Amino acid sequence: MSFEDFPPQRRPTEGQPLRDIVELVPERQVAAAALNRAREAAKARGIRPGDAPRSKRPLETQLSGAAAGGRDPQTLSTTLGGVIGQFGWGAGVTGGTMQARWTQILGEQVAEHAVYQSFERGVLTMRASSTAWANNLKFSVPAMLRNFAEELGEGQVTEIVVLGPGGPGFGRGPKRVQGRGERDTFG
Repeated sequence: MSFEDFPPQRRPTEGQPLRDIVELVPERQVAAAALNRAREAAKARGIRPGDAPRSKRPLETQLSGAAAGGRDPQTLSTTLGGVIGQFGWGAGVTGGTMQARWTQILGEQVAEHAVYQSFERGVLTMRASSTAWANNLKFSVPAMLRNFAEELGEGQVTEIVVLGPGGPGFGRGPKRVQGRGERDTFG
Protein backbone atom coordinates (compact mmCIF):
# COMPACT_ATOMS: atom_id res chain seq x y z
CA MET A 1 0.00 0.00 0.00
CA SER A 2 1.49 3.28 -1.00
CA PHE A 3 1.07 6.79 0.33
CA GLU A 4 -1.08 7.81 -2.64
CA ASP A 5 -3.62 5.00 -2.11
CA PHE A 6 -5.16 6.85 0.86
CA PRO A 7 -7.85 9.53 0.32
CA PRO A 8 -6.55 13.05 1.03
CA GLN A 9 -8.46 13.45 4.32
CA ARG A 10 -7.04 10.13 5.71
CA ARG A 11 -3.57 10.35 4.21
CA PRO A 12 -0.89 9.83 6.89
CA THR A 13 1.70 12.45 7.48
CA GLU A 14 5.39 11.59 7.35
CA GLY A 15 6.35 9.51 10.41
CA GLN A 16 2.75 9.01 11.59
CA PRO A 17 2.04 5.34 12.50
CA LEU A 18 -0.45 3.59 10.28
CA ARG A 19 -2.46 2.29 13.29
CA ASP A 20 -3.51 5.89 14.04
CA ILE A 21 -5.34 6.05 10.71
CA VAL A 22 -6.55 2.49 10.12
CA GLU A 23 -9.03 1.05 12.62
CA LEU A 24 -7.78 -2.34 13.85
CA VAL A 25 -10.01 -5.16 15.09
CA PRO A 26 -9.58 -5.80 18.85
CA GLU A 27 -7.38 -8.81 19.71
CA ARG A 28 -10.13 -10.45 21.77
CA GLN A 29 -12.53 -10.34 18.83
CA VAL A 30 -9.93 -11.87 16.50
CA ALA A 31 -9.21 -14.67 19.01
CA ALA A 32 -12.94 -15.39 19.49
CA ALA A 33 -13.47 -15.60 15.73
CA ALA A 34 -10.52 -18.01 15.35
CA LEU A 35 -11.87 -20.19 18.18
CA ASN A 36 -15.32 -20.30 16.56
CA ARG A 37 -13.78 -21.29 13.21
CA ALA A 38 -11.81 -24.09 14.91
CA ARG A 39 -14.95 -25.33 16.69
CA GLU A 40 -16.92 -25.38 13.45
CA ALA A 41 -14.12 -27.25 11.66
CA ALA A 42 -13.94 -29.82 14.47
CA LYS A 43 -17.71 -30.21 14.45
CA ALA A 44 -17.68 -30.77 10.69
CA ARG A 45 -15.08 -33.54 11.12
CA GLY A 46 -17.12 -35.20 13.89
CA ILE A 47 -14.74 -34.35 16.71
CA ARG A 48 -16.38 -33.62 20.05
CA PRO A 49 -14.88 -31.76 23.05
CA GLY A 50 -12.94 -34.19 25.23
CA ASP A 51 -12.40 -36.78 22.48
CA ALA A 52 -8.95 -38.33 22.54
CA PRO A 53 -6.96 -37.90 19.34
CA ARG A 54 -6.99 -41.00 17.19
CA SER A 55 -3.69 -42.57 16.25
CA LYS A 56 -4.53 -43.06 12.58
CA ARG A 57 -7.25 -41.52 10.47
CA PRO A 58 -8.56 -42.92 7.22
CA LEU A 59 -8.04 -40.77 4.16
CA GLU A 60 -11.74 -40.93 3.34
CA THR A 61 -14.65 -40.34 5.69
CA GLN A 62 -15.71 -43.66 7.14
CA LEU A 63 -19.51 -43.94 7.28
CA SER A 64 -19.70 -47.50 8.58
CA GLY A 65 -17.52 -50.28 9.79
CA ALA A 66 -16.29 -52.01 12.91
CA ALA A 67 -14.37 -49.04 14.32
CA ALA A 68 -16.15 -46.45 16.41
CA GLY A 69 -16.79 -43.16 14.65
CA GLY A 70 -17.84 -39.66 15.59
CA ARG A 71 -21.41 -40.33 14.48
CA ASP A 72 -21.87 -43.48 16.57
CA PRO A 73 -24.11 -43.35 19.66
CA GLN A 74 -22.24 -42.30 22.77
CA THR A 75 -22.72 -43.49 26.33
CA LEU A 76 -24.38 -41.16 28.79
CA SER A 77 -21.23 -40.91 30.92
CA THR A 78 -19.16 -39.86 27.88
CA THR A 79 -21.71 -37.26 26.84
CA LEU A 80 -22.12 -35.84 30.35
CA GLY A 81 -18.35 -35.79 30.86
CA GLY A 82 -17.98 -33.74 27.68
CA VAL A 83 -20.71 -31.28 28.71
CA ILE A 84 -19.26 -30.91 32.22
CA GLY A 85 -15.79 -30.23 30.79
CA GLN A 86 -17.08 -27.87 28.10
CA PHE A 87 -18.97 -25.65 30.53
CA GLY A 88 -16.40 -25.86 33.35
CA TRP A 89 -18.73 -27.53 35.86
CA GLY A 90 -16.09 -29.95 37.16
CA ALA A 91 -15.58 -28.28 40.54
CA GLY A 92 -19.33 -28.05 41.18
CA VAL A 93 -19.84 -31.72 40.35
CA THR A 94 -16.91 -32.69 42.57
CA GLY A 95 -18.28 -30.55 45.43
CA GLY A 96 -21.74 -32.10 45.07
CA THR A 97 -20.32 -35.63 44.98
CA MET A 98 -18.26 -34.81 48.04
CA GLN A 99 -21.32 -33.58 49.96
CA ALA A 100 -23.42 -36.59 48.98
CA ARG A 101 -20.71 -39.11 49.96
CA TRP A 102 -19.28 -37.19 52.94
CA THR A 103 -19.91 -39.97 55.48
CA GLN A 104 -18.67 -42.70 53.13
CA ILE A 105 -15.42 -40.84 52.33
CA LEU A 106 -14.51 -39.67 55.85
CA GLY A 107 -16.13 -42.35 57.99
CA GLU A 108 -19.09 -42.00 60.36
CA GLN A 109 -17.21 -40.72 63.40
CA VAL A 110 -15.31 -37.97 61.55
CA ALA A 111 -18.34 -36.98 59.46
CA GLU A 112 -20.35 -36.58 62.67
CA HIS A 113 -17.93 -33.90 63.91
CA ALA A 114 -16.85 -32.27 60.61
CA VAL A 115 -19.25 -30.35 58.35
CA TYR A 116 -18.65 -29.51 54.68
CA GLN A 117 -18.24 -25.74 54.32
CA SER A 118 -17.06 -25.07 50.73
CA PHE A 119 -14.98 -26.38 47.84
CA GLU A 120 -13.22 -23.95 45.47
CA ARG A 121 -10.22 -24.49 43.17
CA GLY A 122 -9.24 -27.76 44.83
CA VAL A 123 -9.41 -26.36 48.38
CA LEU A 124 -11.91 -28.09 50.68
CA THR A 125 -13.00 -26.11 53.72
CA MET A 126 -14.64 -27.97 56.61
CA ARG A 127 -15.84 -26.82 60.04
CA ALA A 128 -15.26 -28.92 63.16
CA SER A 129 -17.80 -29.24 65.98
CA SER A 130 -15.25 -28.40 68.69
CA THR A 131 -11.75 -27.10 69.13
CA ALA A 132 -10.46 -30.56 70.04
CA TRP A 133 -11.94 -32.07 66.87
CA ALA A 134 -10.48 -29.22 64.80
CA ASN A 135 -6.99 -29.98 66.10
CA ASN A 136 -7.41 -33.73 65.51
CA LEU A 137 -8.67 -33.11 61.98
CA LYS A 138 -5.66 -30.91 61.22
CA PHE A 139 -3.38 -33.84 62.10
CA SER A 140 -5.35 -36.24 59.89
CA VAL A 141 -5.34 -34.03 56.75
CA PRO A 142 -2.88 -36.31 54.84
CA ALA A 143 -5.09 -39.36 55.46
CA MET A 144 -8.19 -37.43 54.38
CA LEU A 145 -6.42 -36.29 51.19
CA ARG A 146 -5.66 -39.94 50.37
CA ASN A 147 -9.33 -40.86 50.96
CA PHE A 148 -10.53 -38.07 48.67
CA ALA A 149 -7.99 -39.08 45.99
CA GLU A 150 -9.26 -42.69 46.09
CA GLU A 151 -12.94 -41.76 46.01
CA LEU A 152 -12.99 -38.67 43.74
CA GLY A 153 -9.82 -39.00 41.70
CA GLU A 154 -6.24 -37.87 42.06
CA GLY A 155 -5.77 -34.08 42.19
CA GLN A 156 -9.43 -33.15 42.77
CA VAL A 157 -8.84 -32.09 46.40
CA THR A 158 -5.41 -30.51 46.76
CA GLU A 159 -5.75 -28.84 50.16
CA ILE A 160 -8.00 -29.15 53.22
CA VAL A 161 -8.65 -26.19 55.51
CA VAL A 162 -10.09 -27.04 58.93
CA LEU A 163 -12.02 -24.29 60.72
CA GLY A 164 -12.88 -24.25 64.39
CA PRO A 165 -16.40 -24.07 65.75
CA GLY A 166 -18.28 -20.95 64.81
CA GLY A 167 -20.46 -19.32 67.41
CA PRO A 168 -22.78 -16.38 67.35
CA GLY A 169 -21.12 -13.02 67.09
CA PHE A 170 -21.88 -10.77 70.04
CA GLY A 171 -20.06 -7.74 68.70
CA ARG A 172 -23.27 -5.78 68.01
CA GLY A 173 -26.72 -5.37 69.49
CA PRO A 174 -28.32 -4.58 72.85
CA LYS A 175 -26.65 -7.50 74.70
CA ARG A 176 -23.14 -6.39 73.74
CA VAL A 177 -20.51 -6.51 76.47
CA GLN A 178 -17.21 -4.69 76.35
CA GLY A 179 -14.17 -6.92 76.41
CA ARG A 180 -12.32 -9.54 74.44
CA GLY A 181 -15.31 -11.68 73.47
CA GLU A 182 -15.39 -15.44 73.03
CA ARG A 183 -12.59 -17.51 74.56
CA ASP A 184 -11.88 -20.42 72.25
CA THR A 185 -8.40 -21.89 72.23
CA PHE A 186 -8.56 -22.77 68.52
CA GLY A 187 -5.82 -20.90 66.73
